[in-house]
Amino acid sequence: MDYSAANHQLWNGIIQIGYLAIVILLANLMRQTIRPIRKSLMPVAVLGGFILLFAKETGIVTLDEELLSALTYHGIALGFIAMSLRTPVKRTGSDESKVGFRSGAVIVSTYMVQGITGLIITIGLAMTFMPDMFRAAGMLLPMGFGQGPGQANNIGASYEALGFRGGHSFGLSIAAAGYIVACVIGVIMLNVLRGKGLILAADEDRKFAAPREDFIEGEEEEPVSESIDKLSVQLAMIVIVYLVTYAVTAGVTGAIEKASPGVAATTNTLLWGFNFIIGSALAILLRVILEKLRAKELITRRYQDNYLLNRLSGAFFDIMIVAGIACIDIEDIRGLVLPFILLVVAGTIVTWFHLRRVCRAVYSDYYYEGLISMFGMLTGTISSGVLLLREIDPDLSTPAANNLISGSGFGILLGSPVLILVGLATKSNFLCFLMMALAAVYLVILDLIIFRVGRHAGAKNAAKKE
Repeated sequence: MDYSAANHQLWNGIIQIGYLAIVILLANLMRQTIRPIRKSLMPVAVLGGFILLFAKETGIVTLDEELLSALTYHGIALGFIAMSLRTPVKRTGSDESKVGFRSGAVIVSTYMVQGITGLIITIGLAMTFMPDMFRAAGMLLPMGFGQGPGQANNIGASYEALGFRGGHSFGLSIAAAGYIVACVIGVIMLNVLRGKGLILAADEDRKFAAPREDFIEGEEEEPVSESIDKLSVQLAMIVIVYLVTYAVTAGVTGAIEKASPGVAATTNTLLWGFNFIIGSALAILLRVILEKLRAKELITRRYQDNYLLNRLSGAFFDIMIVAGIACIDIEDIRGLVLPFILLVVAGTIVTWFHLRRVCRAVYSDYYYEGLISMFGMLTGTISSGVLLLREIDPDLSTPAANNLISGSGFGILLGSPVLILVGLATKSNFLCFLMMALAAVYLVILDLIIFRVGRHAGAKNAAKKE
């Protein structure tokens, strides 16, 4: 085997990861030494991502975007598997049994608000300044902002096949712009909230802070270093769960493909895109099995270490964020600049104010963590939601990060009618208006879930306290 630089396949991955490492350390140094950057609350990973993006666009470095996209994709799942393996901390005074379902309602209700806003803009343009505008293009706002580049790519391509010239590029551009909104506007909002004294920065005390003493060994803990290092055990569990995630997802999608190729065309992309939910569920299953085995004294040690799992999830998320930003590539959208700007600006505004309203009802104990994480996810991706959250909850010790996972799972169920409505919106002007009406009705139903379930849960908690 050739171990020299001529073997591109051997060294390419190391070189690309080296670029990530360099910009992370450079961004960390800049944040520590440049006061305006430190005071801006710009996450190190975001700053590093934009440094690498600048280096790519100016030709300083050549990036393997396929590899970086893979790191982004796998980083989401590995990070959330690490989080889900953590031994949960019992919280008093809060009923979280319904929070996942209500989080799903929050997510899908935001899709509805974004979709209605988008359709108002594109139908309005089609009836006034841009008669050739594809009326259903507004539905690419929730696809790009709410569901990310995967669905924006798929729906944009299908709209292009139906006559929306540039639909594929338009959808991807909306998704890329949403990620930038999450990173830039999200950081601005962090500064505004901190300026008002409503949140604490990452280096300040917070009520849910996870103690570093989690790392201290107890009699039931796996030793830090015995015949195998404790960190190796955590990595082994994470990778095994991810391997089983791959096997389960491949088995399910293969079965769907055999049973109904038509259904598979829609569901399989969704399943692979949301494989982090499957991975998180399997990690929770493993955690429960280990606890049952300990309860029956079939094993005597707790193999998970919350401190190390927190550190590993943080590392996966940092790599994922830098790689994801560096991969941004806003394609040409000639002739669609006006609707693009209107959709991005309006989408940002309505998403923020809608989430302010609903998150206060669902996440009363950790409102700002819930608001910031949901805003990051519902303008960008789940990774941008995590990166904003980590700026005020660096140990991910509030339930906000877990709500992104559980909410996304319930969001798939509650959001299934959205895919049908997206298809209906392409057929005629009448169906576009019908789509808006149905979305408004569904939004009312979701509001009832968010506020009435919350009210009942609050009443039960109050009764328990009495």
